[in-house]
Amino acid sequence: MTVPGSTSFEHCALASGLVTREQLEEAWQTLRAKAGFSIDVPLEERLAQTLVELGYINAWQAKQLLEGRTKFTLGPYRIIDSIGRGGMGQVFKGEHMILGRVVAVKVLPRHKSNPEAVQNFLREIRAQAKLDHPNLVRAYDAGMDGSVVYLVTEYVPGVDMRKLIRQRGPMRMHAAASIISQVASALQHAHEQGLIHRDVKPGNILVTNDGTAKLLDLGLAGPLGQEAVNDPRYGRIVGTVDYLSPDHIREPHKPTPAWDIYSLGCTLYYAVTGKVPFPGGTTADKVRAHCELRPLDPRRLNPELDAAFVDVMAEMMAKDPKERIPTAAEVVRRLAPWVITPCPIDETCFIRSKSGNRHRLYVAKPLTAPPIPLPDTKPSFSNMLLQVAMDNQSTGVSQTTARTDDPIGIPAEPEGRSTPSGQSLLAPLIFFLLIPLGLVVTVFLLWKWLAH
Repeated sequence: MTVPGSTSFEHCALASGLVTREQLEEAWQTLRAKAGFSIDVPLEERLAQTLVELGYINAWQAKQLLEGRTKFTLGPYRIIDSIGRGGMGQVFKGEHMILGRVVAVKVLPRHKSNPEAVQNFLREIRAQAKLDHPNLVRAYDAGMDGSVVYLVTEYVPGVDMRKLIRQRGPMRMHAAASIISQVASALQHAHEQGLIHRDVKPGNILVTNDGTAKLLDLGLAGPLGQEAVNDPRYGRIVGTVDYLSPDHIREPHKPTPAWDIYSLGCTLYYAVTGKVPFPGGTTADKVRAHCELRPLDPRRLNPELDAAFVDVMAEMMAKDPKERIPTAAEVVRRLAPWVITPCPIDETCFIRSKSGNRHRLYVAKPLTAPPIPLPDTKPSFSNMLLQVAMDNQSTGVSQTTARTDDPIGIPAEPEGRSTPSGQSLLAPLIFFLLIPLGLVVTVFLLWKWLAH
């Protein structure tokens, strides 16, 4: 057996300050007392696992030490664990070494630390510092450790809405309304401070067990009004394609709060159906669909939704921003009938279906012509479905059914769903051919019976 102090893992563990010499010796004693361990597992990995089992380090720290890392601090913060990685940086769980306060630390990776990325990150830090709302992740601190820029925010012990829906299925109306209403309240505060989020989506909403929702990630946030022209991203389409508003796509140089309201409507659609409004096709197809198509009526995926709730969702997702709910505060007011306070996240918040049951979705194909205006301009989902039917007749564009590979269990669509035009003509044709054939057979059998 190798003696303590002789491995590179031990050297890294001691140099990091995460483990003491006494704790290492205890791990060695525990490891020696074990019998029947696999010789295929390297000794250092067995020692690291033993330290994890003893509770001295966690699995993430063990992995970092095995890879030779010894620095686990940023300024006055000790890095405890990794929370996640995004397009704009990596987020860690940290602890202030004097105050003992647990925080989230967002770091700009070294390989992305070019001048433009650093400036964008600094803008995010300043934007976060301007906001103070109970449903927005609050900024505590910021700094530089050598060449590493970091932002310190409150640590929220929750899971993002996207993971929550994927793990537990679509939400019931009261749970979705309660979460989205909180996010709308946070957006109203940001809009009043002259900021637009530009990346509202389920993955940027943290939900705790008691039902508190926190909007995070201002990495793409930008100014509203006259200050917008000073934004380096001015005139560019930024955000996540599944939640982009038509006016953001068509007029990216005219940012308005309506962009966030549309994205929030798409997020609400995802919350109660488990699907984005336009799940099929390429990025270009999705962009075109946001501008020209209407999503499948969410009641086809969640029959529990009532008409009034669906109409609120539809008005949040209206193609024309003039027909959209005008402010986030108005969204809060419109969702109030379904909001329950407090609303803890438990099994009553989700719609469960039989295991393995899949559902079919309509995949939007690109349109070759703009949609025909409807006589009734109210953006209800019933009108949206009628609009698609009119589009199909006028442009020859059809919607096809496609089975999704998403593992979320949602009940299958009820019988009588739309089918491709070839199938819809084939059934009545066969029916009408069988009628005369049946008559001929009947007459023949009657003749034979009379003949006898």
